[in-house]
Amino acid sequence: MSVETPILLCVFKRPAHTRRVLEAIARQRPRRLFVVGDGPRRHVPGEADAVAAVRQVVGSVDWPCDVRTHFAAANMGCRARMSSGIDWAFSQSERLIILEDDCLPHDDFFRLCDALLDRYADDPMVMAVAGNNFQPGPRTGHSYYFSRYAHIWGWATWRRAWDHYDVAIADWPRLAAAGFLETVLDDPAEVRHWKGVFDGVHAGRIDTWDFQWLLACWRQGGLTALPETNLVSNIGFGAGALHTTDARSPLAAMPTGELGPLSHPPRVERLAEADAWTWKTLFAPPPRRRGIRRRLERLRAHAEGLIGRLGHLLMPCPPHRHGLPQGD
Repeated sequence: MSVETPILLCVFKRPAHTRRVLEAIARQRPRRLFVVGDGPRRHVPGEADAVAAVRQVVGSVDWPCDVRTHFAAANMGCRARMSSGIDWAFSQSERLIILEDDCLPHDDFFRLCDALLDRYADDPMVMAVAGNNFQPGPRTGHSYYFSRYAHIWGWATWRRAWDHYDVAIADWPRLAAAGFLETVLDDPAEVRHWKGVFDGVHAGRIDTWDFQWLLACWRQGGLTALPETNLVSNIGFGAGALHTTDARSPLAAMPTGELGPLSHPPRVERLAEADAWTWKTLFAPPPRRRGIRRRLERLRAHAEGLIGRLGHLLMPCPPHRHGLPQGD
């Protein structure tokens, strides 16, 4: 096997995960491999050794390959390291397949990326190709469909798309004030959700890089091609993860499958029913009635406690000692 597109591997401190992903890359024998790594955090015991071990794993590439590394000496954080690393790789390549050290790809993921990066290279409506499918079953009779959601657990894109990315989303206040999200999303609840997310990213309360990519795609009216079969498994859930800490998540270590012969959809258009499922299942907050019910229960318990304390103050002795009636 041989993948044509250069690959960017983003690593940090998990040598075992990195080794598994690198083994999957090795089967494809790419001619160019970019590797970006963050530096250790000083206050985390043992992290410097773990980071060094990861970089040793990267040094084990044993096929003819131009390996270029960009390792940070000190910790930059998720937001700065990922965004600057992708910038660095795109300064040297027109297109990239991008994998993080916990995103384990099926062999067909690379085939899909190569094919669609060629097919849609000059179509501004297509912003990316991704390897994830979280749907409950097939949606079309083709190999992939188009979505407004830019999944990033194994993905690929072009420099011409990444050029629209702004890690600071500096223009967000103006977009929010102009009602931009209302032009993209139909559900007012979803508008509120993503406004809160982008507000948090813009203010620096959320240390991430990927929501900025989603906003860049939406600003261009762009879509992401998603496979009808899941092609990338996130093996990084649990202890040691920065964000995906719940090992019991249904998204953890999802199985992958073969894609089969490529069948292309007849046109580039969003599959609305798939996106509706994604919003409700992956992103939507729990229904408000659940929160209201919990608040009512807390208020009732608080009220019962107050009544009990007031009764104690008004009747310091049990009522029957004073011959008071116990009921009707």
